[in-house]
Amino acid sequence: MKSLDVRGMACPMPVVSVKRALESAEGGVRVLLDDGAPRENVTRFATGRGYTVTEEAVEGGFALAITGGEQQPAEPAAAKEGPVVMLVGADRLGEGPEELGRLLMKNYIITLLDLDKLPDRIFFVNSGVLLTVEGSEVLEALEALGNRGVEVLSCGVCLDYFKKREQLAAGAVTNMFTIAESMMKAGNVVRL
Repeated sequence: MKSLDVRGMACPMPVVSVKRALESAEGGVRVLLDDGAPRENVTRFATGRGYTVTEEAVEGGFALAITGGEQQPAEPAAAKEGPVVMLVGADRLGEGPEELGRLLMKNYIITLLDLDKLPDRIFFVNSGVLLTVEGSEVLEALEALGNRGVEVLSCGVCLDYFKKREQLAAGAVTNMFTIAESMMKAGNVVRL
């Protein structure tokens, strides 16, 4: 059984680390983690994939033993045929404190790399284009998504508005016609 210590890691890294460990471990994973959200999230992740989870309180947190084979979760309702298009309309995720919203967006984009299914295209509009320019904390993740076949496209009007066209560092420039056409032909549109 592989051992893993994710205590002190910020969300979503405990779940991502356990996912990666389970993919390469035979016989399961023993993970040390903090109580609260990390424990709940890892337990929910593992049981949702058919693993057996046993836990014990240990000094400084909890130890979970995750064993068994991964079972395929129930198939979700069939999506319409066509590409998956993501529309990112801001440089932060959700309402509330700006700093928290930026952290959530960063975590979301980085977490995409650990999903089996990726969007076909990600369109960045409005302040979302700030995620694709020099100085953005997600450039490495966007480049990795591009290397895995995801088209990363930023609205040219938006880049010009923020005077950032020359600083575009991930993907390419696009226009509203292409964005609208892609969304109308998509099998699924994910809006952030």
